[in-house]
Amino acid sequence: MATVRMIGKILLPSVFRVTGGSLEESKEALAIAETDGSRLFCTVGVHPTRCKEFEDSGDPEKHLQDLLTLAKEGKEKGKVVAIGECGLDYDRLHFCPSDIQKKYFEKQFELAYTMKLPMFLHMRAASQDFCDILQRNKDRFVAGVAHSFTGSAEDCDKLLSFSNVLIGINGCSLKTAENLEVVKGIPVERMMIETDSPYCDIKNTHAGIRYVKSSWPSKKKDKHDQECLVKGRNEPCLVRQVLEVVAGTKGITDIDQLSQTLYHNTCRVFFPHDLDSAAEALLASGREDL
Repeated sequence: MATVRMIGKILLPSVFRVTGGSLEESKEALAIAETDGSRLFCTVGVHPTRCKEFEDSGDPEKHLQDLLTLAKEGKEKGKVVAIGECGLDYDRLHFCPSDIQKKYFEKQFELAYTMKLPMFLHMRAASQDFCDILQRNKDRFVAGVAHSFTGSAEDCDKLLSFSNVLIGINGCSLKTAENLEVVKGIPVERMMIETDSPYCDIKNTHAGIRYVKSSWPSKKKDKHDQECLVKGRNEPCLVRQVLEVVAGTKGITDIDQLSQTLYHNTCRVFFPHDLDSAAEALLASGREDL
C-alpha cells in the first residue's frame, strides 16, 4: 500500500489535506478524503521523485489524462483542492533525474490550468530551475504554496517575487538558526504552516525548539491509546508547535491573531469559495481543541 501523507491544515487539528504523490497515491488520497465529509480533502499529482512513472506507464499523455480525470472527479465531489505534490527535488536525483523532473513538473501546470486549481509545490535544492518553470507558467495557475520550505533567504525572495505563491513552514523549516532568520523575513500574509505528518516534527536538536510551549503525552505504537500521540511520529495537532516557533521567531505576542491570519491565507488558496464566514466558524469551533 502506498504511503499517503497527511498534511495538517493550519491551526485546526480536525481538518486535513491528504497528499497524492503519484497517480495511485492520488486515487488512494481521494478514497481516504471521501471517508469524512467535512474534515478531509486531498490533492492530485506526481511528486518530483516519482515522475519516472509518466514514462514507465508507456503512455505519458494518457497518464496525464488519467490524473486530469481523477482531479475532475475529486473536484466535483468537493474533495480535490490542489494539484500536486509536484515540483523539483535535486537532493534525490537517484530516484528521478532532473530532466524528467523538469519535463513533468511543467506538464502538471496543464492540470492546474484546466482545473483552475492551486498547486501544492515541492522545491529542494532546485530554486533556479524551479523558479524558471514558475515564470514560464505564472499565468497558468491561480495560486500555490511551496511547502516544507528549507531554502535560503535568496530562494525565499525568488518565490516571494511571484505574487500568487505562498511559503509553507513546518518542522523541517525550523532546524537551524539560518532557517529561523529566513522564516523571520517571510511576511505573515505570504505564509502557511503545516505539519507534513507523519514526518518533519520539531526535534529537541532544532533551533526552533526554544520557542515550543505546547506538548502532549506520547506512547510507543504498540501501547498506543487515543489520549496520546504515537511516540516518534509527527501528528497533525503538532501544527500548534510550528505556530509557536513562527510567533517566537518573529517576536509576535498575539498568537491568536497570527493563527487567524495564517488560517485565512490557507483558506484563500485552497478554499476560496468558502471564505470568509466559514473560516471564522471553523476557527471559533477549533479553538477548543488547542
